[in-house]
Amino acid sequence: MLRLAWARSSSKNSRVDPARLLSIVLLGGDNKPHSPEQSRDISGLTPPPASDKSPSLLSPRTSQYSSLSMASGSEGQGSPPSTPQRPPNRLGQERSPYLLQHAHNPVDWYPWGQEAFDKARSEDKPIFLSVGYSTCHWCHVMERESFEDEEIGKTLSDNFVCIKVDREERPDVDKVYMTFVQATSGGGGWPMSVWLTPDLRPFIGGTYFPPKDIHMFWQDNREALESSGERVIEALKKGTSIAANPGETPPPAHDVANRCFVQLAHSYEEEYGGFRDAPKFPSPVNLMFLMSFWSVNRSSTEGSEALQMTLHTLRMMALGGIHDHVAQGFHRYSTDSSWHVPHFEKMLYDQAQLAVAYISAYQVSGEQVFADVAQDILLYVSRDLSDKSGGFYSAEDADSLPAAGGSEKREGAFCVWMGSEVRELLPVVVEGATGGATEADIFMHHYGVKEQGNVDMEQDPHGELQGQNVLIVRYSVELTAARFGLSVAKVSELLASARAKMAEVRKSRPAPHLDTKMLASWNGLMLSGFARVGAVLDDKALLERAVQAAGFLKEHLWDAERQIMLRSCYRGDEMEVEQSVSPIAGFLDDYAYVICGLLDLYEATLQPEWLRWGEELQDRQDLLFWDAEGGGYYCSDPTDPTVLLRLKQDQDGAEPSANSVSALNLLRLSHYTGRKDWSQRSQQLLAAFSDRLTRVPIALPEMVRGLMANHYTLKQVLMLADGETEGYLYQRLPILSSLTCQGGSATAYVCEDFTCALPVTDPQELRRLLLE
Repeated sequence: MLRLAWARSSSKNSRVDPARLLSIVLLGGDNKPHSPEQSRDISGLTPPPASDKSPSLLSPRTSQYSSLSMASGSEGQGSPPSTPQRPPNRLGQERSPYLLQHAHNPVDWYPWGQEAFDKARSEDKPIFLSVGYSTCHWCHVMERESFEDEEIGKTLSDNFVCIKVDREERPDVDKVYMTFVQATSGGGGWPMSVWLTPDLRPFIGGTYFPPKDIHMFWQDNREALESSGERVIEALKKGTSIAANPGETPPPAHDVANRCFVQLAHSYEEEYGGFRDAPKFPSPVNLMFLMSFWSVNRSSTEGSEALQMTLHTLRMMALGGIHDHVAQGFHRYSTDSSWHVPHFEKMLYDQAQLAVAYISAYQVSGEQVFADVAQDILLYVSRDLSDKSGGFYSAEDADSLPAAGGSEKREGAFCVWMGSEVRELLPVVVEGATGGATEADIFMHHYGVKEQGNVDMEQDPHGELQGQNVLIVRYSVELTAARFGLSVAKVSELLASARAKMAEVRKSRPAPHLDTKMLASWNGLMLSGFARVGAVLDDKALLERAVQAAGFLKEHLWDAERQIMLRSCYRGDEMEVEQSVSPIAGFLDDYAYVICGLLDLYEATLQPEWLRWGEELQDRQDLLFWDAEGGGYYCSDPTDPTVLLRLKQDQDGAEPSANSVSALNLLRLSHYTGRKDWSQRSQQLLAAFSDRLTRVPIALPEMVRGLMANHYTLKQVLMLADGETEGYLYQRLPILSSLTCQGGSATAYVCEDFTCALPVTDPQELRRLLLE
């Protein structure tokens, strides 16, 4: 594709003026930065067209790529390439599945590190930084079209020091340069391409550029480019600063929560739920806020509306194609407003947060369907994303080779069905069914399967899903049963049997790539999922899995000697857990999410060791990331000289902001340990984000929950007071010594601010106290 761009440029006998390029890059778009979550999702669906007026700004998303083979460096990629592999470059020594995908590119790739930085300085060369992740569809496209091309590889290697970064492994690097790209181009996404000076300062960034042109711009206009990049970085340092003014307190919780509700209600899509038309994302942080809002506004119209929005959205998602009806779990997002045709990638963090959202919906509604979906998610994670060590893998790719054969991967190939396949698999005539209907007739009716396929062209721009069907529940079991004159029980049994048969067929298809990287942060989220669902359903197997996950985190991602969390570990060739040669120190979200998971696990099991470790981790988080001057936590080590911006993430997106999670962690820990300094720190954190919370609380719904918890006061209930007065809990909370069992029965004390109501032994009385 780059050759095409160069040919187009030279055929017009023109060379883009560097000043014009800078105006495009630094002033391009509408100057309204998208969040990284929007960048990732929108970039995969609604790509900006390449402009004839700016041939140097091309996007791989507009090209018509064909039969170039995918990278073969990662496991699960299907059939081997027909041509011999090149010897591995430096990335062959890495453990990140994404970096290994590029290990055989004809590009002289370096991992992010001192060796690359030293080379850039010694040779006085700019750095080409390419950032992506292993299950990124458009990253695969860019590799096929650019990084596997010998000529392009030589151009990049001769003119730049080329660095490849896995954004999931190094979110600190990704956040800095994505902030630059968003600020200077009005958007962003992955793959992300940024050119840096030898001292790591960005001067041009976006998604996809012709490297020859950039090299000429650098040679001819180095001083101007360096100066412009420096000005942008300095502006970003000021513009991204988040801090509380001296003496500032958090904004009023009632006002902020009401404003957040109004903003979400305004963006709510009534027919199918969710918070925009298309593309449509699960957004668990929104749903969790709405349930919290309902819990303190139950008698109001707004509270009822918040609950209705939540439950309707969760129901429609469960019925939609975004939910994998054959092999469980949820895909990344829907390309349409009805949750029908997904982007087929499956991410661990989505499964974790959705499991918690669905089990919370079960708690507030009592509807069994929500508990069933929560269990369905954990079944998928246990089966397909679990390592024998107890850890959880990161993701499954959207792309895979078609079952019918071929060397070109196609999105969704592993998951979709032709009508003829369904008929061949389910040919049996169902006894008593109207019109002699077969199992296939009933299944196809219920799940919207059509002979010609059920995917509209608008959701299939590359024709990858032509003639295929994405299963989506079109009718309730009751309506399907009535349509074919069968009992509800009979239809339920038939549909379950059909799904099981289809699951077996899918096992024989070429599997999508599995990213076996295990991240501390996402494992912390998943720990919460198993602990919360296991506790609500009193499911011992799920709780045992949660304990196993916590044990994995402590064994493989906690460096006891240095007292730090590690970011990641990996599955080795012999299925053992491996660490990279230079382990990456954990970031803020690694601590915050793991602490939250440990608190959830403690509440589910009442085993003090998890609470004790959570307290230890919070002390380390405070030491490493807390901003003593302005309040709040930095996302990464603020003393790292290779990270140019000291950022505090101010948005709850696909994952909640670690500051949002920390606001609640600190409050919960203060109540469990009696440490009032943590309650005060939670207040200071919220004060630092006062401006954002006041103006656009919809950007931080998880933090609004933390603000509400601070205002409405947490209730302390049922900590295991076993009489061992020398134990951990009694040392932390002397008040426990005064709490005794009544009449030999299980006794509950409901306390607020360490003031307890009279003991109760009757479950209904306890329920009444909790609902007050």
